[in-house]
Amino acid sequence: MSQSLREQALSIWKAGVDAVRPEILLPGALREPRMQNAIEKAKRIIVVGAGKAGSAMSVALEQALGSHLAKVEGIVNVPADTVRATQKIQLHAARPAGSNHPTAEGVAGSERMLELVSSAGPEDIGICLLSGGGSALLPAPAKSISLADKQVATRLLHSCGATIHEMNAVRKHLSRIKGGRLAQAFTGRSLDSLVISDVVGDPLDVIASGPTAADPSTFADAWAIIERFDLVARMPIPVVDLLREGMAGRIPETLKTLPAHARNVLIGNSRVAIDAAKASAMGLGYRVLDLGSFIEGETRQVAIAVAGIVRSIQEERQPFPAPACLLIGGETTVTLPEGSGKGGRNQEFVLALAAKLGPSGMKNVAALSGGTDGEDGPTGAAGGVVDEEFCRALVRKGLLLETALANHDAYPMLEACDALIRTGPTQTNVMDLRVFLIM
Repeated sequence: MSQSLREQALSIWKAGVDAVRPEILLPGALREPRMQNAIEKAKRIIVVGAGKAGSAMSVALEQALGSHLAKVEGIVNVPADTVRATQKIQLHAARPAGSNHPTAEGVAGSERMLELVSSAGPEDIGICLLSGGGSALLPAPAKSISLADKQVATRLLHSCGATIHEMNAVRKHLSRIKGGRLAQAFTGRSLDSLVISDVVGDPLDVIASGPTAADPSTFADAWAIIERFDLVARMPIPVVDLLREGMAGRIPETLKTLPAHARNVLIGNSRVAIDAAKASAMGLGYRVLDLGSFIEGETRQVAIAVAGIVRSIQEERQPFPAPACLLIGGETTVTLPEGSGKGGRNQEFVLALAAKLGPSGMKNVAALSGGTDGEDGPTGAAGGVVDEEFCRALVRKGLLLETALANHDAYPMLEACDALIRTGPTQTNVMDLRVFLIM
């Protein structure tokens, strides 16, 4: 039996996710001559890091190191549901599953990392494993603020729809490990950070809040962000005081120039996933319109724009006729008012697109939007996929798209119509990947 459009969309999406799994990406990075030479000469290999891909990256690193594994000592902060058996690198459960907020467990792991990199001798090297989600997994609040203060600051920024760049500019200036401070603490011969990007444009200073990258943002930038979102009066007083002290020059800025011994190596990003998805779609006979990995903005507005492209293919055969596949990377945002329902940006995306196209516009269409990390908002789904059958299910069940969208309540509707994508943690993270098929 031939695959349905929904099944084809899922297979294309999975091809993209599989291409950015750490076990695929990491071995090649270690074969690079400088890395090989450093590993060969090292007395000790100190491994630190954080991220949703941290567990799989650690296992892949241990396997790739082979006979050099005996030199390794390390700790990597990961989500609790991704912890698994390792040989030399401790996988530290830094936050519970389904949460994206800093925790006391995360602080303990970060403190251990700072101690470890500060203990490096002249013949020791460091390898830092960084991936999306690293910011929340790598908390080390500045001495004058508490973890609770930082948690409040993070929640306020998130609820206001701040971009990852804006959130991290603030978080870096509230931290003892972000904004290059981990690199500053390293005292060994060389520090190589292997990075899987979950940020539009792959800015190394933003991924995981750049613990081993130079930081172009300042205390003044962080202050401007909380002012722009009208958060000064709502922020904890110690956070406000810290930022003011920093602007006054009484607290050292984040790292502005990367030390000569430190290097960041990008090993995976959205482009790798999109290219693999494109190859998969072409193999199924689709003409592919690759819209790239730089898509940002409010979820519903982006979905409406994409719906316009779908209609153009359907009705005007532009930029080419069906069978067509649209591929989109990047990451959109949802601004949530108080009392919002349950869902995530990917789930809301497919509902917004279906609402714009309507039942007739969804004929011979499958629309999928999913987080490559397997997580979409505070839910157990990676995203959603809608098609003609989804529209029929809405009618059978008496459900209204407009009501779900008005309440930002996508999850219950998609669950009721069997339209959720459930993968569990994929242990990689290169933002979102969207697949739209038009026959």
